[in-house]
Amino acid sequence: MNPGLLSRVVRGGFVESEHHGHAVALDASGAIVWSIGDPDVTFLARSSLKPLQAVAMLENGLDLDGELLALAAASHSGEAGHRAGVRKILAGAGLDESDLRNTPTVPWGDEAAFHWRAEGHGPASIAQNCSGKHAAMLATCVAAGWDRTRYLDPGHPLQRAVRAAVGKLTGDGDPLVSTIDGCGAPLFSCTVAGLARAFARIGALGKDTPEGRVGAAMRANPWWVSGTGRLEVELAATVPGAIGKVGAEGVFAAALPDGRALVVKVLDGALRPLPVVVAAALRALGESDLGSFGSVPVLGHGEPVGQIEPAG
Repeated sequence: MNPGLLSRVVRGGFVESEHHGHAVALDASGAIVWSIGDPDVTFLARSSLKPLQAVAMLENGLDLDGELLALAAASHSGEAGHRAGVRKILAGAGLDESDLRNTPTVPWGDEAAFHWRAEGHGPASIAQNCSGKHAAMLATCVAAGWDRTRYLDPGHPLQRAVRAAVGKLTGDGDPLVSTIDGCGAPLFSCTVAGLARAFARIGALGKDTPEGRVGAAMRANPWWVSGTGRLEVELAATVPGAIGKVGAEGVFAAALPDGRALVVKVLDGALRPLPVVVAAALRALGESDLGSFGSVPVLGHGEPVGQIEPAG
């Protein structure tokens, strides 16, 4: 896979560990201006693929915009507002949470999970971070007149449409790998550079296109894409107009309104170096005013004794 060094964990001046992987940054023309590892490597983008899935749903009859469309592209924390939004998507299609087929869990964030448990709830599909996507998939099936009970079948018309959209938006062609994501939905591979190309389109195209509608929804509603204190929210607050999306196993994709884009894949699956590497990619794209964004301290007895540093 020819990975490169993405970041070092430095404690007391000593390199304690390293994170390797792949990363790429594209300028507004689509040219690679910065990379680590192999931008053309095939990988699984996990939940960073959700904005592409949302584009496919809009192309097949989904009628959402604003915060609910952002929720369709989200890995939300399962906070009360997120769950209410999922119920609203379902209700708009004449459905309820019993129709969801994603994997039951408790909310992602510690505080949201605490309150969920304190209210006497256990694992539930609506609390899982992909429930917005699944609700939108169900709503798409209703709009298109497709069987909604089989919407997770890779051969279902919805999933065939998603597969085609991934190939088209990334420019990679038909995905080389097809498997199942953690939530139960089909998952299609792409290349690191291909995902960056797709995000560039989603970030830059006009609101009269499905890609632009998804980008506008994510840009205006970063909390609905993620949750309180999450990296997508921090990115939006730091770089005006930026959209971002985390994926499991160390993936992050982002784009700016002029078509610049970046993707990071940490090969060991860790999420902790993502802010550092994303900040390095943003600087390579000319974004120098990042403040504290990308600063990840290494703690000793609760106090900073080092930091995670970008390679080079």
